[in-house]
Order: sequence, then C-alpha cells, then structure tokens
Amino acid sequence: MKKIFLILTATTLFWSCKTAITNQYSKQEIQVNINLKDIKDDKVLVTLTPPKITIEEIVFSLPKIIPGTYSIDNYGKYIDGFKAYDKNGNQLAVTKTDDNSWSIKNAKSLTKISYLVNDTFDTEEGTEFGEGDIFSPAGSNILANKNIMLNTHCFVGYFSNLMTTPYRIQISHPAKLWGSTSMIDLDASDTSDTFITSKYSELVENPIMYAKPNFTTFTVDGMEILISVYSPTGKITAESITPSMKSMMTAQKKFLGNTNSTKKYSVLLYLSDIKTKDAHGFGALEHPTSTTVVFPEVMPVDQLINQMKDVVSHEFFHIVTPLTIHSKEIQFFDYNAPKMSQHLWMYEGVTEYFANLFQINQGLITEKEFFSRIAEKIERAKTLNDNMPFTTMSANVLVSPYKEQYLNVYEKGTLIAMCIDIIIREKSNGERGILDLMQKLSKEYGITKPFNDDELFDKITELTYPEVGNFLKTHVSGPTPISYNDYLSRVGVIPTIEKVVAPIFMKGQSPYINIIPETKEIIVLPGIELNEFFTKLNLRGEDIIVGINNTAYNLDNIYDLLDKSQTWEQNDTITLKIKRNGKEQIITGKVNLPYEDGETFKTTNTNKEKLKNSWLKE
Repeated sequence: MKKIFLILTATTLFWSCKTAITNQYSKQEIQVNINLKDIKDDKVLVTLTPPKITIEEIVFSLPKIIPGTYSIDNYGKYIDGFKAYDKNGNQLAVTKTDDNSWSIKNAKSLTKISYLVNDTFDTEEGTEFGEGDIFSPAGSNILANKNIMLNTHCFVGYFSNLMTTPYRIQISHPAKLWGSTSMIDLDASDTSDTFITSKYSELVENPIMYAKPNFTTFTVDGMEILISVYSPTGKITAESITPSMKSMMTAQKKFLGNTNSTKKYSVLLYLSDIKTKDAHGFGALEHPTSTTVVFPEVMPVDQLINQMKDVVSHEFFHIVTPLTIHSKEIQFFDYNAPKMSQHLWMYEGVTEYFANLFQINQGLITEKEFFSRIAEKIERAKTLNDNMPFTTMSANVLVSPYKEQYLNVYEKGTLIAMCIDIIIREKSNGERGILDLMQKLSKEYGITKPFNDDELFDKITELTYPEVGNFLKTHVSGPTPISYNDYLSRVGVIPTIEKVVAPIFMKGQSPYINIIPETKEIIVLPGIELNEFFTKLNLRGEDIIVGINNTAYNLDNIYDLLDKSQTWEQNDTITLKIKRNGKEQIITGKVNLPYEDGETFKTTNTNKEKLKNSWLKE
C-alpha cells in the first residue's frame, strides 16, 4: 500500500489463506450473487449459497482487516439486513456477535444468506490514516449505472472453517458497465459476469471496477497489462496515461529480470470528485495481479501521471515481497484476529526502495534526482521515532504507539534497504546487491512456502554476509539509529547543501494562498511573510488572484495553477489579473523564483566510482 497526501485533501497481497481446520464440510463451491442492476439507496444486494453444512451453528464474517492496509477497518459495519434462510424460505436465528460476524443457529438447514452492502466512499471525512476512514483504494463505491468499485472483501464474506472452499461469483450489471479485473469472466453475456476462485483469499485479492469502458491493454515481455480508468467528467482517458505507464512498466520488468513471472496485471484507476461526498484517501493498494488507485480528478494530467509513476511502481514491486516472499503470518492471514509480521522493513521498505532504485537504474531519473529523493527520506525519517526497533513496530503496527510510526516504512524502511544494498555491493566488489538477495529468497521460499518470522535474519545472513546480519540485529531489530552518511561514504557519496527552487505557492507544508469557500476565489493569505515571487510583483495579503497569463483560476482548476507554476522559469514574463479592495487590476512583471537550502548528496571519491555505478546502474 502507498498513501499519498495532496494539498487539497481536508502506501498487498499478502498471500493470505487460513488453513481449513475441519473436514465436516463437503468440498463444493460457495456461490455468491451480486446484483448491480437494482441498486437502491446506494446499497447492493448480495446473496450467498453455501455447500451443505453438517454442524448446528456456524459463523459468517466480513474482514476486520485485510492484508496490506495495516489498519482495523471493520467491513462488517457496512452490512445491513443480514438474514439466513432454510430451503423453504424460513429465516433462521441469527446473532450478531461483533462488528463483523454473525452466528447462524440450526446451520444444517442453511441454504441461503442475504444482506445489503453500503459503500465506504460516501462516509469518508478526510481523517488521517488509521483514524476512522477506510483507505479509499481498499474501500468501495456504489454509484448506480456509473461506477462500482468492487473491492471483493467489501462485498463478500467467509465461513471461518470454509476458507479453502472455492468461490463462484456471479455479478449482474447494466450492459453499459464493463468490469475491469485480472480475473477471467466465464460468462459471455454483456449483463452478467462469472468468476471462480480457488479460495476466499484469492477472491479478496481480485478487485473489479465497473464503469463505462475507458481502458487500454498492452503487452510487456509476455505480461498483459490492463489500464482502466473511471473519470466522472471524462476528463482523463486511459489513452492519456498509457504511454507513461507502458514505459515505466517496461523498465520495471527489465529491472526485475526473471524475478517476476506474472502473466496479467491490471491497474484500476478511480478519479474522485472532491467537491462531493467521495473518496479522499489518495494512493494505491497492491494485489498479486492488480493495483487499485484513487486520485482526485481535478489533478492536471501531467501531475497525475507523475503521481501514478510513483504509486503504481511501488505497488508493482510488491510482486517480489510480500507477494512472493512472506512469513507465515502473511500466508495464513486471519481476517478478524490477525497476527502481524515483524518484517515491514522488507514488505514496504524494500518495495519502496526498488520503486526509486529502478528509475535511476533504467535511466528514468538522474543521479541528482535519486540523491535528492534519498535526502528527503532521511529528513522525513528524522520526524519519526528513530529509536523504535523496526521489528517491534511492525509486529505491533495495529496499536499505539506503534501504529503512529507506520509511515516510517516508506522512509526509514527505504533507507534500511539502501544500506543493506550498499553492504552487499561493497562485500561482493559490486557484483551483487539487494535484488540478488531477493531473488535468492524467492527461490528459497516463494508464493506457497512462507518463512518463520524469527528465522529470516539468519537466512539473510546465510545468503549474504555476517555484516548484513549485524546490521539487521543492530539497526532493524535493535534500537540503534543508522548513520546514513557512513554507508553512503562507502560508495563515494557525501552530504552537501544546494540551493534548490522552492514551490512558489508553498513554504514547507504552509501555503501562501487559500480558497474563499463562498466564492471559490484564490486569495493571498494576509499576515504572513511572502516569498520573492509575491513581493517582486507587489502582491499583497488579501489580494484575489483572478487569472494568470490569460487563464482564469479558482478552486475548480487550482491544481492546474500549481502544476503550471512548476514550469515557470526565472525572469519569464508574467501577467496577473487580481482584485484588490474589490477593484480589478493588471500586474505585469517577471517571475522571481524562490530558493531554499536543500540537503542532498554528491559524489566526491572517484576511487569509489566503479562501486557506486554498480550500485546504481547494474
């Protein structure tokens, strides 16, 4: 998972299956019918037919948590009207035992379950991760005849002792809506889809997005890729983002080499209307053969593409870990009483590291850009608890004070992976790195063979060097902070300060402009010290920015302004239309870009050039 925070808002498959613990049930299908034709009050009717049950009482549940989100979401809270029936249509006694589970009496007579599913997008309030809202890419949208974001765990539940029973899912839908998924539709009808999965965990990892067809397909090195987009106004098309996605995923496949053997992969992009009750949790959630992505539709296409590159590349690299390499906690994931693994440093940290490393390795970014990204991660990691052992945080990530440190998996987790990569490069004279380690772990374990959580460090040490084992015990399971400068110096890289262009309309996390809610106008904030862009143009607090260079701006297209400002060069001619004290006036002048000191790194030791190049380019 990768979560993205954007200015205008108020970061898995874990191969997850729970072994059946009884053979009291016949090995048949669980049949599920989902009715997307007759949606009422934003609710979808689901009916489920179980195989013959031979015990008197059985429990049916929706997940409390799903793999990859690291938060308790209680999907059962979105279920209404839960009922169980016998073959004569008589209701059976049902007791709701908690937010997510229903106990059914006289279960030997059970022939059908029915319930209504509410969507989650409508309930979002823009709270921080883990504090109420379900992360949008893991949630659901029900918009009759327009869009249904059908994350299967939101709609379909399970019997705790039938986890390995196959599921047959039949979905009726309007003909104009097409279901995007990596699953194979076994029904030729244009109003009905049928999918079969071998067990519940496989079903959970296969989202479907129903919308008017807006998709492209292409093939990269034997892998078929689907890009599917829901854009409320039609502003964004799949064709507009496909070229960049194709070039990026081609580079990823080349970087991974033989590590990845996925044959089909789907990117399901939902664009939300932030002016209505809609999704606000921007980012993506990975699955073995797909990624669900949510962003605001108001983003300019170029900015959307850049964000997509970061989040989709991160999710795609989850194919390596934890989708292939994972512990028993992941393999036998319990959706209502989960035990978390110690190794988020690998599942998320190594994944995020690869999402950055492959870009310089494949020539998509420069060395300077890569070092700038590393410097930013070091700075962000400093804002979090640097003494908290990463394995302890990971194993306890669902509870305080550990869950508040979760975002460090993308910061310090990346840096942990970088240091391990450098150690292996140094000890092998540049011949191997962390990708080689992950390839060896993939062969040692794999999709169906999990490792024991407590044994991973010893296995990594066995496959690499004692220095790697010491690093893991000291800095990952231990509380000792990492001296990143020390490890970077081993490849001839040292810290430096450079003047960098700062955002024109932001200082850090604080904006220089805001929106007047009643009029949607953009106002220069009063009572603050403005940067040179504003002062050189004689802009003042409480000025209303009506337009720039003959383009009108307000709330509806403020992302266009923020994106356009990144293309302005020093001394470009600029014309602004403003309102000051209620009167419009024109200001013409030159762009004066604001600069700030930025921490980064540079290469100084030419004797280490070969080792550095093997790290970044081989």
